[in-house]
Amino acid sequence: MSGTFPLVFSITSGKGGVGKTNLSVNLALCLARLGKRVVLIDADLGLANVDVLLGLTPQKNLFHLFHEGASLQDILFPTPYGFSILPASSGMSEMLTLSTGQKLELLEAVGELEDDLDYLIVDTGAGLSDNVLYFNLAVQERLVVLTPEPTSLTDAYALIKVLKLTHGVEHFKVCVNMSPDLKTAKGMFLRLHQACEHFLSGVSLDLAGVFPRDTGVRKAVVQQLPFCVSDPEGPASRAVLQLANAITEWEAPASLDGNIKFFWKKLLFR
Repeated sequence: MSGTFPLVFSITSGKGGVGKTNLSVNLALCLARLGKRVVLIDADLGLANVDVLLGLTPQKNLFHLFHEGASLQDILFPTPYGFSILPASSGMSEMLTLSTGQKLELLEAVGELEDDLDYLIVDTGAGLSDNVLYFNLAVQERLVVLTPEPTSLTDAYALIKVLKLTHGVEHFKVCVNMSPDLKTAKGMFLRLHQACEHFLSGVSLDLAGVFPRDTGVRKAVVQQLPFCVSDPEGPASRAVLQLANAITEWEAPASLDGNIKFFWKKLLFR
C-alpha cells in the first residue's frame, strides 16, 4: 500500500440483514492475513454485534469511553485472527446519537491509532440515522453493501442520495452480497447505477465485489467463527480474499489531509 497514513473506509448499507458485519469481520481477517495492521470499529453503536459474530466477550466498549472515562487502549480488543476491534455496546439507547463532544472524544481516541495502522474499517449501522451518516462522512472510501432484493436496492439508493444531496459525497464502491450468480449481481449493480445516473448527477459507482450465496456462511455464524476460518476454500471466503487483495491496491492518502484526524475533524467544524 502506498502512502504514509492509514486508509479509512466504511462498510455500510441502507438496509439491515445484508451481511455487512459478516463481510467487515472477514475482510479484516483477510487483510490481516496479507500482513496488514487492521482495526475494525463496530460503529453500529446501539446494536453492536461484531464481538458476537467472533464469539468474543470484551469487558469494555465504546460506551465506557463516552460514559466511564475508559481510554482507547482499555477498549481496543485483539482478536485471535490478527486484527483488533473497537467494540460497541448493544441495547444502550444513550449510544444511538453521539453528541458533538462525544464525536470529539472519539476523534482524539482514534487519532492515537494512526501511526500503528494500515486500515481502519468502520462497520456502520444500517439506514439513515445520524450515526450512520456521521461515520460515512468520516471515511475516505465507502463500501455500500446490497443484496439481490428490491428493498435492498431502494435503501442503498436512499443512503447514496442523502450522502450526495446533503453532504456532497459522490464516490461509492458497491458490493453485492448473497447473489445466486454473477449475472444477477451485475444486474443489481446496473439498476443502482442507472438510478444514480438518472437522478443524482455526478455520482460515480464502482462494483468492488460480488459475494455468492454460500451455505457455509450461515454455519459459520452459528459457530461464531469467521467463515474464512470455518470454510477457507468456500466461495464466500474466496470472494472476500479477492476483495482484500483489491483493497491493498487502493490509493492510501499521502498527505496530512488524509490522516484519520482530518477525516473526523472536518465533520465537526464544517
